[in-house]
Amino acid sequence: MLEEFKKFLIKGNMVDMAVGFIFGGAFATVVKSMVANVVMPPVGMLMGQVDFSQLFIALDGNSYESMAALDKAGAPAIKYGMFINDVISFVILGFVVFMFIKAYNKLKEPEEASAPMTKTCSECAESIPLAAKKCGHCGNTDV
Repeated sequence: MLEEFKKFLIKGNMVDMAVGFIFGGAFATVVKSMVANVVMPPVGMLMGQVDFSQLFIALDGNSYESMAALDKAGAPAIKYGMFINDVISFVILGFVVFMFIKAYNKLKEPEEASAPMTKTCSECAESIPLAAKKCGHCGNTDV
């Protein structure tokens, strides 16, 4: 059983998948940083000096001056600003993955078309096997 498990772990596709998960996690971190530190500050500035990461609704009825004060109090809140940042990160990440897949599909060799298994009768236009010497539908021998 241990030997079988070892073969399973060493398979090429398993290693490729593990590498994909590692790079995917690292890439998601980079995209999240790009959204929080590069994309959202200008968007917030254009919308009147809004810091999206600080937008929340406290659910305990109290008013808090910042996200840090909210977290320090341990109060429940709807952190819709963080949600907006995460949605933008998701859209950017989805677009980049789409572009990678599109480029990969262009580089991938096209599959060879399989040889036809049938031919068309010159008289009745029915499909007949390639090896046929006579059409089974109309009896034409000129196939």
